[in-house]
Amino acid sequence: MLKPSPQALAPVAEFFKVLSEVSRLQVLCCLKLGAKNVTEIIAATGLGQANVSKHLKVLTQAGMVTRQPQGISVFYEIADPIIFDLCELVCDRLAIQLEEQAQHLEELKNLRERT
Repeated sequence: MLKPSPQALAPVAEFFKVLSEVSRLQVLCCLKLGAKNVTEIIAATGLGQANVSKHLKVLTQAGMVTRQPQGISVFYEIADPIIFDLCELVCDRLAIQLEEQAQHLEELKNLRERT
């Protein structure tokens, strides 16, 4: 098996770094149902205008979101919906881990009650 070089892994790390911010995930989730302008994103996320603009810039530069001017507004939309497949994989894995933790806690509780 080939070992990827640090140079090959750097773009992967950058991709995941973009997804590591809660506010950016909120913006992405907001755009899941379709294109929105900044005002709509602010209303849907509860984030401030400067914050939304900053995160949209990062998401656009990362190629995760596209920017489409329409009249006096600019609409943003998801560039590649595979982002949501990645998020679903992570959420599914976290759900499994939480279930396993809950089972372990229940086992410990039962053991403690018996002693």
